[in-house]
Amino acid sequence: MDPRDWDWPVLESSAEYETGWYTGGYDRVEQPDGTEKNYYWADLPDAVVVVARKGEAVVFIEQYRPPIREHCLELVAGIVEEGESYEEAALRELREETGYEAANPELLQTFNVATGVLRHERGIVVADVTGESEDGRALDTNEFIEVTERPADEALAAAREQPANDATIEGLLLARADGYL
Repeated sequence: MDPRDWDWPVLESSAEYETGWYTGGYDRVEQPDGTEKNYYWADLPDAVVVVARKGEAVVFIEQYRPPIREHCLELVAGIVEEGESYEEAALRELREETGYEAANPELLQTFNVATGVLRHERGIVVADVTGESEDGRALDTNEFIEVTERPADEALAAAREQPANDATIEGLLLARADGYL
């Protein structure tokens, strides 16, 4: 029997906590062999990652990430707000975090993230920075960000230095595979 034909009935679904950032809970599922198991999940809103090209460079941000207790080099990223497309969210996040305006946003890919535990979709958008100003940043109260750039041909190597993160590496790999870097 093809595993795609297996039935996985959800017998119970329970949200055990909400944080304002995500909801966590479990689904009690009947597995194909008839046994039951709880599958735990965290439900997060959709997010966008922005590969912002500025001439022959890629725009990055540097910020401290308390969960891993490390300073990280990352692509601009953030939550897709209700009613926004990934492209609209990318331009807004880039403006808020860096002050840069951009044009020609193109959605490269959407995909589910960490499917063993998360209910979370991520979109990768490439866009071209159109201005030189960092004025107009609108950082959230928990964002302490430094804006930096790396030459496009060195961006992936820089992103792979520890502490590396999935969203940045994914964004750069997809942009490179599609001929944007």
